[in-house]
Amino acid sequence: MLNTILILVAIAVTLFFIVAAIQPSDFRVTRTGTISAPASAVFAQVNDLQKWEAWSPWAKLDPEAKNSFEGPTSGTGAMMRWVGNNKVGQGSMTIIESRTDDFIRFKLEFLKPFAATNTAEFTFNSEDDQTTVTWTMYGKNNFMAKAIGLIMNCEKMVGGQFEEGLASLKSVVEENM
Repeated sequence: MLNTILILVAIAVTLFFIVAAIQPSDFRVTRTGTISAPASAVFAQVNDLQKWEAWSPWAKLDPEAKNSFEGPTSGTGAMMRWVGNNKVGQGSMTIIESRTDDFIRFKLEFLKPFAATNTAEFTFNSEDDQTTVTWTMYGKNNFMAKAIGLIMNCEKMVGGQFEEGLASLKSVVEENM
């Protein structure tokens, strides 16, 4: 009986590893929101990393997180490092491309709880006094991320955080108008 149980456990573990290994290597999470403000007002909140604390969903997960800033205060080369609890982890983000009122690209480097390097982008499309903001993150899934993805819906989890962040960004920007 014990041999049968051990064989079944070995088969289950092997199947889990096989299924995890064949999961997609690339991931992309995108969410969009509309803000009643010109693109310049929305862009200013995202392009200045020191303003993120007012609307970032991760700032709410750990109000005690320690942030430090390097380089310019905004635009290409601006960098923020953070160290927080297990919900926020440790890492950095650097603006690697910034086109005024149009587009921002970030390099994200996560150190804890899992090491990963991803890219995030914001696009700003303005029409009249409405700005549609699209927040995207993409990158490669290593084996650990693939395995975790079998247990947790990471797209839904990160997407939910993006939705919360866009709603907070909307509140902050519209209150300042």
